[in-house]
Amino acid sequence: MSGKLISPVPAVTGRLFTVGLVISWYASNIGVLLLNKYLLSNYGFKYPIFLTMCHMTACSLLSYAAIAWMKIVPMQAVRSRLQFVKIAALSFVFCGSVVSGNISLRYLPVSFNQAVGATTPFFTAVFAYIITVKREAWITYVTLIPVVTGVIIASGGEPSFHLFGFIMCVGATAARALKSVLQGILLSSEGEKLNSMNLLLYMAPIAVVFLLPATLIMEKNVLGIAIALAREDVKIVWYLLFNSSLAYFVNLTNFLVTKHTSALTLQVLGNAKGAVAVVISILIFRNPVSVTGMLGYSLTVIGVILYSEAKKRNK
Repeated sequence: MSGKLISPVPAVTGRLFTVGLVISWYASNIGVLLLNKYLLSNYGFKYPIFLTMCHMTACSLLSYAAIAWMKIVPMQAVRSRLQFVKIAALSFVFCGSVVSGNISLRYLPVSFNQAVGATTPFFTAVFAYIITVKREAWITYVTLIPVVTGVIIASGGEPSFHLFGFIMCVGATAARALKSVLQGILLSSEGEKLNSMNLLLYMAPIAVVFLLPATLIMEKNVLGIAIALAREDVKIVWYLLFNSSLAYFVNLTNFLVTKHTSALTLQVLGNAKGAVAVVISILIFRNPVSVTGMLGYSLTVIGVILYSEAKKRNK
């Protein structure tokens, strides 16, 4: 009696594809973060709103190309004026989050920026409780204590601490959590649900509309300054183009990794990504770090892992 042999090639190819996706996800996430830091702090391009507008413009164009031409995902239509208003509200919060995050990078090292960013679960729990009156199990709230305590310790031990940068970073983290909660509420009905790629397709152009007047008012003559910089050093053009394209690939790879891995794998990879970004940024920018700061960050990461585990067990 002979049985058919199943070729292991497709399984191996599938694993290699997933590994490639994860590497691309890490590279685009960490790459855009480090390049933002380099441009806004080291290179001296001190225009975070204009930089964010470049990101959103690239996301608008590349999203349309990926969905309308390359058919990466089916295009989902906006079905009502109310749905459009909801997407615009999300886009406004999204803008606030990205702009605040970019402003914070002017003043804070990436390592500390990531430590503060790791407190997203705390803000998500707070907003979910305030807006939806959704209560978690008590153990879930207990796990948030090390998340917040870790950042307090890291702040006290951060050699490059800057109060305004810290406020902007906390604001960016809070806005990111608020968008997540609002998205779950505003686009919850079956007819209004959009996958992340289609949501970006509609949010990005609306974000450009929000950011254009903000850039003109708050970063006067930035286009003239950028053109003058390009005449002196053409590399700034390539930096901006590459950085803006990377911003889109962060969203694309995030969508693909979510699609091709389990929720648990994504959680583990997400927690590890912040730590990898911290190590690489310290190696590149050589920013001073203290033992207290690293202990604080480690405590926050442990808290995030415990929070994720508590949420999973209490579902």
